[in-house]
Amino acid sequence: MLLKVGSTGEDVKKLQSKLGLTADGSFGPKTETAVKDWQNKNGLKADGVVGDGTWSKMFGGVIKEDVVIAKVEGLNIDKLKGHIPDSVLTQIPETAKKFNITNNLRLAHFLSQCAHESGNFKAVNENLNYSAQGLRGTFGKYFPSTLAEQYARQPEKIAARVYADRMGNGNEASGEGWKFRGRGYIQLTGKGNYSKFTQFIGEDCVANPDLVATKYPLASAAFFFDVNKLWSLCDKGTTDTDVAAVTKRVNGGTNGLSDRIKHFKEFYNLLK
Repeated sequence: MLLKVGSTGEDVKKLQSKLGLTADGSFGPKTETAVKDWQNKNGLKADGVVGDGTWSKMFGGVIKEDVVIAKVEGLNIDKLKGHIPDSVLTQIPETAKKFNITNNLRLAHFLSQCAHESGNFKAVNENLNYSAQGLRGTFGKYFPSTLAEQYARQPEKIAARVYADRMGNGNEASGEGWKFRGRGYIQLTGKGNYSKFTQFIGEDCVANPDLVATKYPLASAAFFFDVNKLWSLCDKGTTDTDVAAVTKRVNGGTNGLSDRIKHFKEFYNLLK
């Protein structure tokens, strides 16, 4: 659980209702102020961030014990506590050691891209539930004429067609496009990439591809950075231009650049 300024969704609505606010599902300054007031009155750190402790005390249930994060030389991981989910924090030390995340600048660039690509570390599976219009707009070359209507709202069929005969996948009938769809915080996609990741990580993610989403969402993203030689771009600096250069390598363009820059500044200022 991690809700803060910028968060949206049903959990935010539930929080706002509890605080007597208009439940619009958007965590803004008014919600933050109300959270701080509530935390202060209930003996909690009044930081305006709703983690497991605040949520559990507000809605009942057992408060989780504080998560202990292993230390890694050169990285101030503990400073991220309360700003990204504990489930992500606990993955950082081992991931950093395996994938050359050797300084705070690299970590800030890496986490900012992961945060944007996964909707603040929430999405670990590719959403392929497209409408006919969405298919034509996103995957137009795979859905000529009226074919989009035949595939609309059928994620397995969509993935099987879009990812067929590439990235190491078999043909559409093989279903491998769905089996090896995007997973992880920066979506690992295609049987070929799953095979390469398996060789590195030492656990068979080809036989059990869901491991990428459940056990290795951060490690698979770091694998992408490592294979695509992104660390040298990260090392260049902290400017918006530097974030844009990393974004182009990750995204193929600059989609969502302002959000990536926002995340980078937040994480880097915490880590430095």
